[in-house]
Amino acid sequence: MLINPFTLVSPPLFTAADLRAIDQQWASRHPDISLMERAGNAAAALAGTLADESGGPVLVLAGPGNNGGDAMVVAHRLSMLGFRVDVVSLADPVRLPPDAQYAWSTWRGCGGSAFTEIPASQRYSLAIDGLFGIGLKRDIMDEAARWIAQVNRMNCPKLALDVPSGLDSDSGSLRGCALHADHTLTFIGLKPGLLTANGPDYTGQLHLDTLDISSAFLPASTGIALTQPESRHCLPARAQNSHKGMYGHVGIIGGGNGMVGACLIAGRAALRQGAGSVTLGVLDERIVVDYGEPRLMFAQPENLLNARLDVLAIGPGLGQSPRAHALLQTALTATCPLVLDADALNLLAGDHELAHLLTRRNHPTLLTPHPAEAARMLETGVAEVQADRIEAARRLSRKTHAHVALKGSGTVIVHPDGHYAINTTGGPWLAQAGSGDRLTGMVAALLGQGLSAGNALESAVWLHGKAEPA
Repeated sequence: MLINPFTLVSPPLFTAADLRAIDQQWASRHPDISLMERAGNAAAALAGTLADESGGPVLVLAGPGNNGGDAMVVAHRLSMLGFRVDVVSLADPVRLPPDAQYAWSTWRGCGGSAFTEIPASQRYSLAIDGLFGIGLKRDIMDEAARWIAQVNRMNCPKLALDVPSGLDSDSGSLRGCALHADHTLTFIGLKPGLLTANGPDYTGQLHLDTLDISSAFLPASTGIALTQPESRHCLPARAQNSHKGMYGHVGIIGGGNGMVGACLIAGRAALRQGAGSVTLGVLDERIVVDYGEPRLMFAQPENLLNARLDVLAIGPGLGQSPRAHALLQTALTATCPLVLDADALNLLAGDHELAHLLTRRNHPTLLTPHPAEAARMLETGVAEVQADRIEAARRLSRKTHAHVALKGSGTVIVHPDGHYAINTTGGPWLAQAGSGDRLTGMVAALLGQGLSAGNALESAVWLHGKAEPA
């Protein structure tokens, strides 16, 4: 059954290793039920609705593994439904896995054949990508790369089976090149690489078919997709008999010369997210009121560190001066939840004394780095972080003993216990100055109102992405 995965609540994420184990377990328990047949039939049903009205044949690219077997089932099924089908493949049928061999022989048995090149002059009504699936661990080269480039230039809908060829299903990184799909039908469960890094740009509209495998059959997963908020992400309804002291006093330190706006944005966001009161410790001492949001209070940053707070955030517009360093050093000893962003993270990078204080904290710590900040803290490059965003966030969480939200396409949220989530809201409109400062304020507000650290971070990231672009 075809499912829109974004209507599900916290669907699990499965790695390539998970899915291989599922396939093997299924084959041992259900030797007479082919998952490849189910996948191919599901894909054919969707393909039949996607082909345009040009009347041209359907192009099917079939690779050398089980993904290619799925494609051969699709080709056979579409042919039986009356579609003209052109199969293009360089696979050696003798070297295919058993199920894929059977799919190939079935196609041959009904009179089907395969081209070794894409017919150059043919106009297609649909292109189906079954070249490479979840097992791809090398860069795509030679004929396959040339075929992908040809299909990407075609003026017809493109459907990828399981994952677009060239997209790493675990990380969302590219293996040399990748097919730009308009639709991706993924099988059994969601893969993390579809939702982060390059995944959203190459996947198109995402569809899920579980192939009628019961969730009880699936292994436990440490990852989820943040598609819809759970009850744990939501604050309880406020009693009528309430006062501001019940909803958290948030302190935010930052706003050095020329960067006061960052601190103001964070403070305004915290109020909009329901914080009972917000006090800003702004380093630029000329700023004593926010005429756009006069509910914000102001204090000397050093005095704010000694105030009674329910949560402290530090970093937006902080700068990296000696004073900023001293403020961060004291903040790391705060006896309340602590949110670190922007220059607080840059100051931590490479400073072993500050890093030691961070790891010794006895209260929740939350980090919200963008890839460059994460790279500095991990002493690596941005390209390495982006190549495997999930592993980078895990490393940072382990190193700091903190909850980490690695911002970007498919923000990755990792908790100290190793569980993670990939956010599915948001988009390129968030790529602007002040966006991260707004998230800092939202996280702090939810913490101040009583959500646990992990739930507050997941909820804030989801809500931040869900907000309509200005």
